[in-house]
Amino acid sequence: MKSELPNEQRYLLLDNRIIEDTEKTKLTLGIVEKHGSNPLFGEDKPWEARFDNLYANVIYDKEENLYKCWYSPFIVDNSALGMSLEERRQKYWAPKNREMALCYATSADGIVWEKPELGIVEFEGTTANNILWRGEVWREDETEKVWRGPHGTGVFKDAHESDPNRRYKALLKSNILSIAYSKDGIHWAPAIACPEADSAGDTHNNALWSDDIGKYVGITRQWGKTSEKHVRQVARTSSQDFENWEKTEIVLEGLDTSKQLYSMPIFQHAGLYLGIIAIHDQDTDRVWAELTWSPDTKKWHRVLPGIPFIANEGNEFDYDWGCIYTAANPVFLEDEIRIFYGASDGLHTGWRNGFLCLATIRPDGFAGYSADKELALITTTPVLNGDQFKVSADVQQDGELIVRLLNDDRTIVCESQVITQSVTDEPIIWQTKTDAHDSKNGRLQFIFRNATIYSFCSQY
Repeated sequence: MKSELPNEQRYLLLDNRIIEDTEKTKLTLGIVEKHGSNPLFGEDKPWEARFDNLYANVIYDKEENLYKCWYSPFIVDNSALGMSLEERRQKYWAPKNREMALCYATSADGIVWEKPELGIVEFEGTTANNILWRGEVWREDETEKVWRGPHGTGVFKDAHESDPNRRYKALLKSNILSIAYSKDGIHWAPAIACPEADSAGDTHNNALWSDDIGKYVGITRQWGKTSEKHVRQVARTSSQDFENWEKTEIVLEGLDTSKQLYSMPIFQHAGLYLGIIAIHDQDTDRVWAELTWSPDTKKWHRVLPGIPFIANEGNEFDYDWGCIYTAANPVFLEDEIRIFYGASDGLHTGWRNGFLCLATIRPDGFAGYSADKELALITTTPVLNGDQFKVSADVQQDGELIVRLLNDDRTIVCESQVITQSVTDEPIIWQTKTDAHDSKNGRLQFIFRNATIYSFCSQY
């Protein structure tokens, strides 16, 4: 598994705060590869009527050497399984007793998944299923039961928590935005309502502990209203104890009402907060994923808005042609970053089959600066604090990359050997030795062609 050294500072070049100058280069999204085993699993159980957006949460548990996935299917719904293409093009309708639950799956390698029979929750007269949580009966009459919650459950394993009974945490909508605890991620205590958050919460809610903020941060949804329609908004809340939450504030809105922000799982990496937004196109009724980042979870910057980070592909009714909703918690490996996602083969409001899928990118490969045949240049701001530097870049067969260390007045202190192949955390080898390598006000300058640079590290 990938881990950063305690004396290492990593910088992603998508962070425009560290870029002083660019010349003949442009910011581009990283290369996303969809796994050849996709889809990894689908709606193959009687209680998996419709995955809808899946709202998956995936972790690799180092203590148990196990991939774990919590996901939220509708266990009571109308299913598209077995329908003809002509039938699927008709209008979808949801039953009045539609019900979402929380389910659980595990994998040794992240590719082949199992849905264990847990014996916890009854569904149609048996507990031989992988349902963790079904909520409670909200309304019942002679003809039907209507259940309430859990909806859009975000789950994470909290390394910050000292109480073993609260090691696993969930942010969800029950009747309102709520939280829950578990000692093992399987057996959950009842939901605790959080009325002070005052949030709609009808999306993939997710949360994390932030060391630099000293609080838990929750990402959820609110609704705004224009003269034309109601508009989805990404909202943020925070809490020191995970139970008492601040009133949610809007932190991100769509560029226009036709491209609405449906959900945004966030995570920490390289001193930043990254988010992968689900963009719902109101005109085509399809959903794709775009990239965003923040220095503080409050101010978010979209990376090349309008250009998918994970795009829909294939023909109508192919497995992720219709909708893509990324899972919370990418898994960082030594040689790749795994981004799991919920996929649908149909339109957002249509008849669709759902799946868990996997996309991968190279280490730090979210976005970088690219140049073609002409020599390009990037100069960083004075962010360095160390005497050893590393770089991560894709260099094409006929490409090259040279790194320079500049003084405060931008004079060249030293220049690296030429890098002619793709590298990950490659130590920069200077052609000359100098005492100025540990300059705290120094800048790095990248000179390159036919290459893309993603990140660099400073070690001290």
